[in-house]
Amino acid sequence: MRKNLKRALLPIALVLPLLLLVVIPAALFAHEEGAEHSHSSSEAERQVVNPRSDYWRHVREGVEGYTAVRGQEVNVFIQAAGQNWRQLRNGPVAAYGAGLLGIVLVALGGFFLYRGKVELKHPRTGESVTRWTLGERVLHWVTATLFLLLMITGLSLLYGRVALIPLIGHEAFAAYAEWAKAVHNYLGPGFILGLLLMLGLWARANIPNRIDWEWFKAAGGMVGDAHPSAERMNAGEKAWFWLLAGGGILVCASGLLLDFPNFGQERWLLQGSHLVHVVFALVLIAGALGHIYIGTIGTEGALEGMITGRVDKSWAIQHHDLWYEEIARRGAETNAAASPDQSYRDEFAVKRGS
Repeated sequence: MRKNLKRALLPIALVLPLLLLVVIPAALFAHEEGAEHSHSSSEAERQVVNPRSDYWRHVREGVEGYTAVRGQEVNVFIQAAGQNWRQLRNGPVAAYGAGLLGIVLVALGGFFLYRGKVELKHPRTGESVTRWTLGERVLHWVTATLFLLLMITGLSLLYGRVALIPLIGHEAFAAYAEWAKAVHNYLGPGFILGLLLMLGLWARANIPNRIDWEWFKAAGGMVGDAHPSAERMNAGEKAWFWLLAGGGILVCASGLLLDFPNFGQERWLLQGSHLVHVVFALVLIAGALGHIYIGTIGTEGALEGMITGRVDKSWAIQHHDLWYEEIARRGAETNAAASPDQSYRDEFAVKRGS
C-alpha cells in the first residue's frame, strides 16, 4: 500500500519543483517581455499591464495612453477639484443659502404682523389710470411663472437630499428629481428670453436719481405715515430691477454653460459656473420673496394693477405721485387744453394731504 502511494506521488514530487524553478519563472519572464513590448508600441495599441499601484499613479498623473476614450480631459480620471466643488455646494453654499431664505421669510412674516397691509389713506375715487399695458403684463406673468418653476425645481434639487428623501424616500425622489431636472433645464432658456425683454423694456424707467434716496430714507412709506414721492418706478422697484439685471445675467450665463456642456467647457468651468448659478439664484429668490410680498399682501391695490393693468387714482397719487402728475399733464395736453388743467393739481394736493 505504501509502495503504491510512493510510486503515485513520485511524479508529482519531480514535476512540482520543475514548475516552481523553470515553468513559472519562464512564464513571468515572457509576460514581462510582452509588457515591455506593449509599452514601446504606439499609443493606439498600448496595453496597460503595470501593477495596480503603477496604474493608479499614472492615472493620477494623467499619463497618456491610460484610457481608450479620445476627447477633452480624457486622461483626467481623478480630479480633486470635483470633491472641493461638492463640499462647497453641499456645505457653505447650501447652508448659508438656507439661512438667507429663512431670515427673509421670518423678517417678512414679522413685518406683516407688525405693520400689516399698507392701505390707501384716502377712499378710492372710482377713476383709474393705466399703469401696465397688456404686453407688459403678459411678459411679466410669463417670466414670473417661469421664475417660480425654476425656483421650485432648483431648490428641490439643491435641498432634496436632506428635505425630500426623508419624507418621500429614495425611489420617489429619484423619479421626481429626473422630472425636476428636465423642467429646470428646458425652461431656463425661456426665462432668459423673458428677462432680457423685461430689462430692455423697463431699463429707462429704472434709472436711479436723487428722488430714490429720499424714498429709501422714508422706507418707502412702509414704516410710518409718510409716503415719499416716486416716479413710475419707485426706488424699491428700481433696486429689484437692477438686482435682476446683475444677478439675473450671471444666473442666466452660468445656466447656459451648464445647460449646453458640449461646447468645449472643461470641468473646472462647469463647477465654477454651478457655484455662481446657485449662489446668485439664492440671492434672486431672497429678493423675489420681498418683491412678491410687497406686490401682494403687503400693499393694497398693487396686485390688481398687474392683473387688470389699471390702478385707482388714489393709489397712483399715494404711491407714485410724480408719475401720476406726469400722465395727468400729458392727458390735459392731449385733450387740447391750452395749459395743464389746474383741477388735477388741486386734487393732487388734497390727496397728498399738503
